[in-house]
Amino acid sequence: MPSPAEPTSAELPAEDTDSLTPQQRVAPTWTESLARTLSRPFGGPLGRHAQVGRHWFWTAVRVVLLLAVLTLLLGYVQKSPCIQQYVDEKGQVQLDWRGSKQFTALCYSDTVPLYTAERLDQRGSFPYITSWKDDEGKPTEHVRYMEYPVVTGLFQWLNARVAQGLVALVPGLPMTVIVYFNITAFWLAVAWLVTVFSVARIARRRMWDAAIVAVSPLVIVHAFTNFDTIATAFATAGLLAWARKKPVLAGVLLGLGGAAKLYPLFLLGPLLLLCWRSQRLKAGLTTTAAAIGAWALVNAPIALNPASHTGWKEFFRLNTERNADPDTIYNVLVQWTGWQGFDPGITQGQPPTVLNTVSSVLFLVCCAGIAYVALSAPTRPRLAQLGFLVVAAFLLTNKVWSPQYSLWLVPLAVLALPRWKLLLAWMTVDALVWVPRMYFYLGTENKGLPIDWFLGAVLLRDAAVIALCVIILKEIYHPERDLVRKAGDDPLAGVLEDAPDRPLVTPARAEPLHRMRPRSDADDHRSRTPDAV
Repeated sequence: MPSPAEPTSAELPAEDTDSLTPQQRVAPTWTESLARTLSRPFGGPLGRHAQVGRHWFWTAVRVVLLLAVLTLLLGYVQKSPCIQQYVDEKGQVQLDWRGSKQFTALCYSDTVPLYTAERLDQRGSFPYITSWKDDEGKPTEHVRYMEYPVVTGLFQWLNARVAQGLVALVPGLPMTVIVYFNITAFWLAVAWLVTVFSVARIARRRMWDAAIVAVSPLVIVHAFTNFDTIATAFATAGLLAWARKKPVLAGVLLGLGGAAKLYPLFLLGPLLLLCWRSQRLKAGLTTTAAAIGAWALVNAPIALNPASHTGWKEFFRLNTERNADPDTIYNVLVQWTGWQGFDPGITQGQPPTVLNTVSSVLFLVCCAGIAYVALSAPTRPRLAQLGFLVVAAFLLTNKVWSPQYSLWLVPLAVLALPRWKLLLAWMTVDALVWVPRMYFYLGTENKGLPIDWFLGAVLLRDAAVIALCVIILKEIYHPERDLVRKAGDDPLAGVLEDAPDRPLVTPARAEPLHRMRPRSDADDHRSRTPDAV
């Protein structure tokens, strides 16, 4: 309720009645010291009697999207040294990666080497059917196929065909691989704009929080490192559909995201738990069924075709057989302790069975803990909070944390914990892991960095993500600290809005000292905080 010193909308002068009242606004320049400081060159913080939403063009969403475009342009510039060409001594045009430029200029992108590595450059090739041999003639020789899930694999193939067609039709274009990178970067940028737009629409009165998604340092470094913005676009669009009470569409989008990278499917677990707690399990099962159906529909033509069935399994085979990646806690332990790892002495083609088991069990234990939180918290947790915890748990316990995977966390973090300084600090630390990583790959013999710098950066990143998880857990059990709840209930509630809310698990410890305001029996089964009433 407004304080007596502040007029209600009915008491405002006639010319102000179409504008939001101070109680309705969530203006970053009032709540975030960082936004307040940055606003000074543009006129300073929003005034108490400012009329909001009157400009004919510059809405909040469009400003945020403009910030995203500028950040994506910086990301393209950051990768641009790796898409230059030169003429060698034989008169042949070559990609200019001389002197390990991809590492020294910090511009490496998987997109460029994968163009040839995945045989996309070969006319007549098709993902999951075309195969080749790695380590040919060696004892470790093995057959390879496209290593990405179906949506991502076909995305690469289509872009390659378009690039080859353009080079054939338009004289004077650069090398085909450069055209391919540019086309791919355009669509990856569009996907990130979809991500930003979806977060802005989900955030509602906290729409400006989407600016942190737009200007994230991780976008500059990793938007064009791999193909992960496709998955974030499907995931956040699916969450937006759920927020708009469209469970079938939400499931379809999450399923398509799972066919690009598996992580969007992880969001189904928290969604089902919240639906169970809220006695809306049918809606959660509907979304899950739609997600599974969409994933199956996209995968079926490749998986069930005898010509491509083996190639379709390559993604699963590779992820089963690969060992711990350099930027995982498992590799840090191996490098700093002299430990031989869980599976010493395995050879090519042998899966690290113990590591796979340990990683899976740790993730499942974390999921069980998150489920306990979801069912025992005094007030129903928000979907973004649980979603962030699940995805973070997967990354922290998994044997692979490719650097661009951190993009998965960005929209969820902004929706779960919109504390600008805190998020930008984590994102900056995470983005800067790229520097020692590139110079470690360069090698000390080429004036690169020793591995210890890289491993130390990995631990700092992990510590930052764990710190965010701890803060989110505290806010789940102390919802009065949750900035999002101060602007209303969960913006991702969707069909759970006004649904019953009763914890299904009684915590073993005593209830927390903080209490919500006294509620009537009629309100007792509704999820609310004092600021949501």
